Amino acid sequence: MTSLHSTSRTRPSTGRRARRFFWEEAAQDCQSKQAEGRRPEFSEYVVRNLRAAREGVGREAGTVASMRTIHRMSLPDGGWDRLPGPYIAEHHVLTLFGLHQHGASEPVHRPGVGLGNACLRLRRSEALTQSALERRLFAAADAQDMHELAQHLQRLVPLLRSAGIGLDYTRLFYELAQWDGPDRNRTLRSWGLQYTDPGALVPRTDETDTDARGEEPGSGCALYWTTFDPGSSSAGAELAALRSGTGREAGTVAAMWTFYRTRMESAWRDRGALTRDLAAEHAALTLFARHQQTHARRMHVPGTSPGTAAGLLAKKAATGSERKNATTALERRFGALLTSTDSDELVMHLRSLVPLLHQAAVGLDYDLLHEALRAWDDPRRPDAAVYFRQTWDRDFHATATS
Repeated sequence: MTSLHSTSRTRPSTGRRARRFFWEEAAQDCQSKQAEGRRPEFSEYVVRNLRAAREGVGREAGTVASMRTIHRMSLPDGGWDRLPGPYIAEHHVLTLFGLHQHGASEPVHRPGVGLGNACLRLRRSEALTQSALERRLFAAADAQDMHELAQHLQRLVPLLRSAGIGLDYTRLFYELAQWDGPDRNRTLRSWGLQYTDPGALVPRTDETDTDARGEEPGSGCALYWTTFDPGSSSAGAELAALRSGTGREAGTVAAMWTFYRTRMESAWRDRGALTRDLAAEHAALTLFARHQQTHARRMHVPGTSPGTAAGLLAKKAATGSERKNATTALERRFGALLTSTDSDELVMHLRSLVPLLHQAAVGLDYDLLHEALRAWDDPRRPDAAVYFRQTWDRDFHATATS
């Protein structure tokens, strides 16, 4: 779309800490013994403080005396009206780590394993059903604030522990610390992309059109609208999930995660990259869901461009003496769509066109629409918008006047 988020991981300002986080110390404590050839076990210092961390479960930050020595985030001098957000985030992460590490002989703090990665491993372990796992993960992703998020994670962490799956607690700390701020979207997108990571991509060739964000346009599984079955028992629920993403940033609606087919390298998925192809697919999915609802046949119709579809609308709306007025009104609406300066504006106009197509049962080629949304304002394809404008305008007039 017109503005894509930077994919470099930036950490919010979270105050000062005097030394490593406690979970980092615990992992190093065990690993250093193993490196020395000794039995890899936690020292009494770590065991004692793990008990302290568990004592904080369900308690308010700063109220558990035994936890104060394992906090690494500093508090401001001279008192405070409320605890700083990073201190509260550390409290929650300490309690989650205490629950996770309890009874595990190996360190559960695993650098580089994000929550989405961990849940993907849990799904593949078949320790519980995919639907049960996704209910818990999606509930966490939908948390309105840091406290609610921590409560949902308290239900997930024991499942990871049972399956022997670790988690990057330093990363989780920064994600909780920024949850109530503007960077939540990047966190959500990274969880979703990690969780749906298909693994190794198809090997590239010299001709592969890979963009600067690690993306391979057009590669991957068949896009959702091409395989959608209107007769499926889950069709209604799927379309409702996709409609919930209308107006939202791509990758930030947990209910949509499993419907994306955009392929990108795992490193980019891990960062929560907002790529042009992902943004285009997200927009097309939400439009298709609005278009498809209640129809018994698939509204994805290959070969029917937006120009052809709008022309068919004009023909359906025109009856007797009303024909000219109806055609003129649709031509004006469609002309506004063609003058879109970027993909975001194009999506806005499509949102007003798609309900009309739905009502008239006129289909649309969503593969073509996806391609147009991706390329419309792509600086590497400066002629793309001109091509689509001219082709769709020609399609409209040819269909409306035939």
